This record gives sequence, C-alpha cells and structure tokens, in this order.
Amino acid sequence: MNVSLSAATPPRHQSENSNRRSFGCECHSSRRQFLAGAAAFGAAAVLAGDPPPTHAATTKLIDTHHHFYPPAYQKAWVEWEDQRKVPHFPTQLAWTPESDIDAMDKNGVTTSILSIASTPGVWFDGGAEKARDMVRLCCEFAAEMMRNHPGRYGLFAPLSMLDIDTTLKEIEYAFDTLKADGVNLQTNYGDKWLGHPSFRPVLEELNRRKAVAYVHPLVASCCGTLNVGAFPAVIEVPHDTTRTVVSLLLSGSFAQQRDIRWLFSHAGGTIPMLAGRIEAFYEKRAGGPGGFAPDGIEAELRRLYYDTANATHPASMAALTKFVPISQITYGTDYPYFPLNQFDSLRKLDLPAADIEAIANGNATRLLPRLGA
Repeated sequence: MNVSLSAATPPRHQSENSNRRSFGCECHSSRRQFLAGAAAFGAAAVLAGDPPPTHAATTKLIDTHHHFYPPAYQKAWVEWEDQRKVPHFPTQLAWTPESDIDAMDKNGVTTSILSIASTPGVWFDGGAEKARDMVRLCCEFAAEMMRNHPGRYGLFAPLSMLDIDTTLKEIEYAFDTLKADGVNLQTNYGDKWLGHPSFRPVLEELNRRKAVAYVHPLVASCCGTLNVGAFPAVIEVPHDTTRTVVSLLLSGSFAQQRDIRWLFSHAGGTIPMLAGRIEAFYEKRAGGPGGFAPDGIEAELRRLYYDTANATHPASMAALTKFVPISQITYGTDYPYFPLNQFDSLRKLDLPAADIEAIANGNATRLLPRLGA
C-alpha cells in the first residue's frame, strides 16, 4: 500500500546563495479521505495465513520493496494519525522484526531491502531537525536488523529532504558509515517533484556516488480529491510515480545525472501506458545538443529499473515487459501492506524460466552487486 503524504507548504523564498535550503510540511485533508477508505482495505491485507509459496524452494528471491517500522517511528506515526482522527493500517501495526523474518522464511524470500513508506515520511510535521533525528533513528534500526540477520536484509536509507545541507550529510552517513545499498526517496516533497531545481544538489551527490535511488510514491497534496469516489491510493499513487519520472525527464536530470541508478515502484506507475503519449508530445525537443533525452525519450525510460510490487496482474506485467527489457525489472512486494507471496503470480505468467529467475534475483544482484556475494 502506498499511503498519502501530508501536504507540504511551499518553501519559503530564499536566495540561491543561501546555505539553508528547506521545505515545510503540514497535514492535508486528502490524507483523511484516503485513510477512511483504507481502513477496510487494510483488514484484507492480512499478515498471517498466506498460502504457502508454490515456487521452487531453491529459487533465490530478493524483495526490493519491503517496509520496516522502528518502535519510535511506529509510535510517532500512530500519534500523528490519532491527532487527525484517522484509522491505522492493521498490517503495519502488527509488524515486528520477528514477524518480518518469519514471513520471509515462510514465503521463500531470501533477502529484503528495507525502506520507509512515504507517509508521513520522517518529519511528522516537526521540522527539519526532528526529521533529521528520525532519519538517523530509522537508519540505525535497519542497521541492527542487518546485523541480527546477516545476508537477509539490505537498506535503502531514508532522506529527510527538508533541508538540503542536512540531507547531504545524511547521504554521507548512509553510504560511508552504514554502507547502505541506496537511498529511499519519495516522489514529491512539498509538491515539488524530484526533477525540481531545489533537489539538484542531492541528485548531483547521488550521481557522484553512482548511487541507487529507490523511489516510493504518495498522494500529492494537490490531488487527493480527484478520485471519483476511490480512496486516493488507488489512482493517485501510481500517477505520482509518473509525475516524478516526467519531472526528472523534462528537467534533464536523467541525462545530467547519468550515473544514478533509478528504481521506481509498482511497475513505474502509469509510465508503461503513457510512455508513447509522453514521447509524442516531447520527442521533437528531446534530442540534439542540450536536449533532455539525447538518445530519445523511450531510451531514457527503458534504462530505468521498475519493481513488481502490487503489479503482478497479467495486464500490468504485459505492459511493463513490452515496454522495458526484463533486465530492468526487480521483484518487489510492498510488504506488509501486501503479502510476500506475489512471486507465485509471476510464475503463472507466460515468461521464460530465465526471465523469471532474472526478476527473482538476477536483476537485483546486478543493481546491488553485494547481494550476489
């Protein structure tokens, strides 16, 4: 499940030479609408009682979309929602490190890369300093899980993104001290998608480090009421992945920060379906000297990575596999909002055994080489 972000206020005006570049966040009514509908849905995403996996026990499964909840983070989340009188997700509340590793064992998941779900991020409307502290807490908790279960976990380290200078220090700590596998970004912050110029210093540093950037979507504060009766996660979450991909494309970020290895959730949202339309509108000014897509728009989108979390329906996978090479698809689950047994759905698709194996583990180990050690 991809829960909605609290709306973020626009950043205060600051000069380009300012050493403090920050964004503020506050609650938005779309979150209340989403969670009211999601309460019933959450009861259906049951942690226990999943049927046993039918795939061969020898298949190595790497889950690149796997959430975790340190106790202090969980407490802050519950209090944040209680203040807004919105219901909680039972599958999230039931999560513990012990239940997590048990579910992995039961469903044949060899390794999971830990990440934080998008809402309410790591700030809880508390400002940049509290967000920084929560980032450190979450990273340390994930590092402990990795120490307690060698080889079973990796980490996409969360970044606060409310203050850019602080965020750059978080990147340094994540990679140089914790040896994180990558960073965990959201599709937008304060209604600024990832291609916004404000985030350029972060992207430049990630590019310098040749980092993996895993991107998790949320409901943008602008759009929570545009759901014709559905709670926002159903429609708006996949569209927000598309928004941030397009912002990175048109801003030239994909071309300029060429060494970032991007991994997008849920089969890229609506990108496989809208890629042709995006190309039709922008291809003429994409290429050439200074163009935002020198090799063409389709080439830019095809070199990104996409996970299969909540996207294993035959139609979704048909669109994705028709659009991008198998080499760009990793297995993901969105646990604990969705069960860990989604690999069984992939096994039922009419894909060659070598392609199934590549999605199960080969592509992830190429993206994150230490997993193959």
